[in-house]
Amino acid sequence: MCKVIDELKNGGSPPEPEKETRLSRRSFLTGLGAASVAVTAQPLIAAVPEPKQEAAEALAEPGTIPLTLKVNGVEHRLNVEPRVPLLDCLRENLNLPGTKKGCDHGQCGACTVHVNGRRVLSCMSLAVMHAKDEITTIEGLGSPEKMHPMQASFVENDAYQCGYCTSGQIMSAVSVLKEPVGPSDDDVRHAMYGNICRCGAYPNIVAAVQQVRRLG
Repeated sequence: MCKVIDELKNGGSPPEPEKETRLSRRSFLTGLGAASVAVTAQPLIAAVPEPKQEAAEALAEPGTIPLTLKVNGVEHRLNVEPRVPLLDCLRENLNLPGTKKGCDHGQCGACTVHVNGRRVLSCMSLAVMHAKDEITTIEGLGSPEKMHPMQASFVENDAYQCGYCTSGQIMSAVSVLKEPVGPSDDDVRHAMYGNICRCGAYPNIVAAVQQVRRLG
């Protein structure tokens, strides 16, 4: 300090202050924040799963297994429980409600579908048993714009009342066309005995089947 005063008295100029070598508090915090972002940004981005991967993991619930079903000519990739009946898989997983759940014990025929061209009670068959099969439901048989001849015959002959059993009745009736069934009405009744109509529309159902058999 004395040296500075002496120099001022002699007309000299004060010495230049030494440059600050330490960082200010604001500079330190700014640099620290930037470094933190640089270090953490890449791991945070990498931790976010891709949408496809996240969706796939969401579908694969615990206790399920992958399954591919071919229904009405379309392949569907699913994850289902091994104990799920084909009926429930069609209705709940594939949104095909035309196949009805009646007794759920194989006694009413409302759940009838075709598997490899043959009629099957879908409530009595597990979905996992049909990975390599061709499955046809009432939705794949025809549409309101282009009905199967049996569907059209059921409409023409009023072969239904409440309609709950109708899809199963039609699926069985189509199979009857390919099976060795005798020509009489009693033969048709015997071939269709597994399909119950609680409304009692049996005479009209038989008439609908016989009409298609005569035309075919």
